[in-house]
Amino acid sequence: MSTTGPDPAFPPGEGMKRREFLKRVAGASAVAVGACGLGLALRDPSGPSALPELKALPGLGDYSVKDRPSGSPRMAVVRGADRAAMFEQGMKALGGMEQFVKKGDRVLIKVNAAFASPASLGATTHPELLAAVAAACAKAGAASVGVTDNPINNPESCFEIAGLAGAARQSGAKIIIPRAGLFAPATLPGARLIKDWPVLAGAFAGVTRLITLSPVKDHARAGASMSLKNMYGLLGGRRNVFHQDINAIITELSMLARPTLSVLDGTVSMMTNGPTGGSLSDLKATNMLVLTTDPVAGDAFGAGLLGRTLEDIPYIRMAQAAGAGTADFASLNPIYLDSGA
Repeated sequence: MSTTGPDPAFPPGEGMKRREFLKRVAGASAVAVGACGLGLALRDPSGPSALPELKALPGLGDYSVKDRPSGSPRMAVVRGADRAAMFEQGMKALGGMEQFVKKGDRVLIKVNAAFASPASLGATTHPELLAAVAAACAKAGAASVGVTDNPINNPESCFEIAGLAGAARQSGAKIIIPRAGLFAPATLPGARLIKDWPVLAGAFAGVTRLITLSPVKDHARAGASMSLKNMYGLLGGRRNVFHQDINAIITELSMLARPTLSVLDGTVSMMTNGPTGGSLSDLKATNMLVLTTDPVAGDAFGAGLLGRTLEDIPYIRMAQAAGAGTADFASLNPIYLDSGA
């Protein structure tokens, strides 16, 4: 069963008047880099031979699909409990993975693997979802599928304990473990914080499509961790220095790389003690999976799953003002489905 437009059974959308939107855009000069500013100035301070994989990399950039048929759906919300079934149904509603991944594409999947935590605790991307997405990319003809993140804990342990390494092996994807040679200083034009800062640029070498897979979680500093906060894992260095300006750095990250598709997993949401959690009592079955070309809209929907408003999560509206998407997810006329799973 499917419907389009707002559905009272789902968290309500929030519109924004044109005057208010323009005012926010005008006031966001520090981060409003716009579509023309998506290219990154990458610099290799160690000489041309130190990071050869970066030579052909134009920047993290814009990986959104420009040639989908006019009027193609931009957001699907699926109710259920089986992640693989929900993803399959949501992709069909958006026109199929073939609209997003073409034969020969090199796909990078950005997961949340921040902690050495089992999938049952909800702190990381669920391996069932990764397996389903990676398999769909391969079926659509992808030449390669890479999976990456820069975890807080030991990377190898995080990917293994979270079940993501096993899911990658199952689906033929390759885990890209962060190492020093994959980081390069980057400057986001017009940014205040991402200036000559190391980012996981090497993982993007040759990449033509970017998909993000993010759990819905509470976050002590940011209010929530979803698709936009997931991009924090592209930062290297002592990134904890940005914690005091968490909304601004997430906003800049929303312009660092524009994904092809964002999948927000609210099958089970971490309602408290995020982002690490640690107890099943922190979790709630919210039974939603959001697939969208607009991560800002996806996060605006996800806020409702956590019982939060946009005032509780400032970076969502800030990312909208920067040009990363819309916080008014209802304006995308989401397709609502029930997987029955």
